[in-house]
Amino acid sequence: MSRLGALGARLYRGEVGYDFIGKRKFWYALSILITIAAIAGVMVRGLNMGIEFKGGAVFTVPSTSVSVTQARTDAQEASGHDAIVQKLGNGGMRIQVTELDTKQADSVRTQLAKDLNVDEAKINAELVGPSWGATIANKAWTGLGIFMVLVVIYLAIAFEWRMAVAALVALIHDLTITVGVYALVGFEVTPGTVIGLLTILGYSLYDTVVVFDSLKEGSNGITKQTRWTYSEIANRSINSTLVRSINTTVVALLPVAGLLFIGGGFLGAGMLNDISLSLFVGLAAGAYSSIFIATPLVADLKERDPQIKALKKRVLAKRASAAAKGEPAEGPSDGADALEDAPEDVVPGAAPAAAVAGQRGRGGRGRPSGSGRRR
Repeated sequence: MSRLGALGARLYRGEVGYDFIGKRKFWYALSILITIAAIAGVMVRGLNMGIEFKGGAVFTVPSTSVSVTQARTDAQEASGHDAIVQKLGNGGMRIQVTELDTKQADSVRTQLAKDLNVDEAKINAELVGPSWGATIANKAWTGLGIFMVLVVIYLAIAFEWRMAVAALVALIHDLTITVGVYALVGFEVTPGTVIGLLTILGYSLYDTVVVFDSLKEGSNGITKQTRWTYSEIANRSINSTLVRSINTTVVALLPVAGLLFIGGGFLGAGMLNDISLSLFVGLAAGAYSSIFIATPLVADLKERDPQIKALKKRVLAKRASAAAKGEPAEGPSDGADALEDAPEDVVPGAAPAAAVAGQRGRGGRGRPSGSGRRR
């Protein structure tokens, strides 16, 4: 078995783990700093909106000996606006100039033909109105709003309202960071970017739901035991799904990284950047938020519940009493077989991946082979 696989198995059984919940204040602070930086980037630098949102003209120029840099300079001088120039596979160029009307586009086309030494009739000009981009943006906002509402309703029904709130906060966090990166990097925002932003919501939600499902199963009947607090079970749920989250995220990031760094950077296919950057940043942020934001936030909200508060007091009181008597403490440091001697304290229905790793509960899954004695 590989080292990562062995680590994943030990995390799943609860033999090792990182205290994500206990250090949640640090991760909250880090997330807040990143979010503030993203918002500041949007406010200070703004978004580089593409021609589809600003309106303008796209000129397709046939093969020419003029360099991309020179063509960009000529287009900016002819139009008085910033221009984006991309080299095409046939040796031609695609020149985008924002905020041009029909009359201006005709004069720019004539001037480009002279500067680039090509036949004006062979330069194809396409005009894009800003109203089209506004329509796309409005539909995107509408789709995003509907998606958020449906997500909250579904999670509130399938899990509980606290998990729905935590998932919503994580989604907003992921979107904010992704938009902030676009502002800081200066990549152009196009309809492809919007598609990428909507796509990452599903990936972000997937990782979050995986942890929530483990937490829901592990905390079933939690108030009937006095061995673990809700936060400790939440922490076990994160650890038991950690390697799975890492594996799925890395596998998803590899092809996106190929589009971004090889396709958009090395090969110069700049049109790939608009969607690949949003996917790359969003996937990474989604994996981060599901571990460091969503689940810790659920634990914070849950432990305000009177029953969970009372449970925490009972658990801590029991540990303090055991420590005073010099007895071994029972809690998050216990091994998988620590539950064997006290079946009455087992969390009913809990999964091995969560609070009762390795325990054969009533109606639950069996113990992995070789772990402890049989009943």
